[in-house]
Amino acid sequence: MRRIILILTSFSATAAAQWLNYPVPGIPRLPDGKPNLSAPTPRTPDGKPDLYGIWTSDDLTPNVFGVSNPTFKIRPEDIILTAEGEALQRRRKQNYFPGAQCLPLNLAAFAELWPFKIFAARGTVVLLYEYLSSYRQVLMDGRELPKDPNPTWMGYSVGKWDGDTLVVDTSGFNDAEEILPGRRPHSDALHIIERFRRRDLGHLEIQFTIDDPKVYGKPWSFRTEHHLVPDTELLEYICNENEKDLKHMVGVDK
Repeated sequence: MRRIILILTSFSATAAAQWLNYPVPGIPRLPDGKPNLSAPTPRTPDGKPDLYGIWTSDDLTPNVFGVSNPTFKIRPEDIILTAEGEALQRRRKQNYFPGAQCLPLNLAAFAELWPFKIFAARGTVVLLYEYLSSYRQVLMDGRELPKDPNPTWMGYSVGKWDGDTLVVDTSGFNDAEEILPGRRPHSDALHIIERFRRRDLGHLEIQFTIDDPKVYGKPWSFRTEHHLVPDTELLEYICNENEKDLKHMVGVDK
């Protein structure tokens, strides 16, 4: 049974996905029956790394309140705000609490704070996120990103392989959510490149590059790390109950 994660951004206790322990066939195992997370990276018939599995973050660290926060590997000196970005960040720090309002969070938070599942079928890589029971599609058929998309919370994603790394290119975001805890804002010009690398059976790295010329003076990057959680499944997560805390927050837009 996986750990319970208390998420500051949702202002509520959230149980990570739990399921009856059901050993998945085909997983390399140690003599004691536990999965061998250091086994070689599984591969698809075409030789590419198979990213299939349920993943959860390595980077959650409890703070003094007992709340687990992600330790995003960000260098503050890399983040240079434009004048528009500074003004937007000031406003966001004063009155914006997306998790408490049951709004979608950013791509990094979806992967960092809750378990998620990756699988591929018919030229599409699908990511299922436990938070809000949300999903993304990464289209691998060679198409380009839409030129004039209808802005969305998750954006539009296309992907390709660069050796053993899956490179995902996403744009078409709205400007309503923040990029990270810390109220890093973005505009509708946001463009995110993710690089997924499964270095062995049990470990997945995702590098994010953030490019938003309206808000940031230059692109900046950070990395998240995840480990495989076999023999279980995702559960439904509904956020509506968390809104009970919204009335207690001073300055929040209701």
